[in-house]
Amino acid sequence: MKNLTQEQQKKMPKIKLITFDLDDTFWDIRSVIFPAEINSRKWIETTLGKKINWGSLDNFMNIRNYLISTDSSLEYDLGKLRKKIVEHYVHPYFDNKTAQKAFINEAYAHFLKERHKVVFFSGVTKALKELNKHYMLGVLTNGNADVNLLGLGHFFNFSISSMDAKSNKPNPTHFEMAKEISGIAFQNTLHVGDHPINDIRGARDLGINTIWFNFKNNPWELDKNPPIEFNQWSEFINLLSSNYD
Repeated sequence: MKNLTQEQQKKMPKIKLITFDLDDTFWDIRSVIFPAEINSRKWIETTLGKKINWGSLDNFMNIRNYLISTDSSLEYDLGKLRKKIVEHYVHPYFDNKTAQKAFINEAYAHFLKERHKVVFFSGVTKALKELNKHYMLGVLTNGNADVNLLGLGHFFNFSISSMDAKSNKPNPTHFEMAKEISGIAFQNTLHVGDHPINDIRGARDLGINTIWFNFKNNPWELDKNPPIEFNQWSEFINLLSSNYD
């Protein structure tokens, strides 16, 4: 005789692949990016021996947005964008284009090193170590953090950046590439991220299962169907096992 209780239980898909966002999912990006910007500017001024008028945050964002308006690839090529921004500030101090290019590349390398000085949210590494035993794991990021430089690369089967996808989430390319690389259907994929639109809606629109990392305890405002959520990585394994096979 069939067990009626089991039949009445909600049937959830069997998860085979879990993909993760990085910034604000594994660490707090604000605590990383602002010091990286400040230290990068100090390095530029010290190396040049010049005091630079950096302007306000609004000035910086206006320069950034203008550069993107002149070259749409800068929306996803953050390395190229960073170099263009540095060029904007330092070009008055160079007569030689070759020397200028070399300096900009060195400044970018310094910024990238600073940008990887992250502090993981408590429980991230422990969770990945356990998940790696049971699932295929992947990274889908709009940023330029490299899991290999962060000492996390061995947990993941693949990592897809916006440079790889030539677009940013919530556009489907990241998710489609993950499906192609892994060979795992969307219905058997779970995506975990902090951004309601880029991560949760972007994945949902393709039929991918989602869990929202809501570390700021924000209300869900996109629709009347809030996702499964958590705000501490120590909760994730139990949350996963209680909602999915």
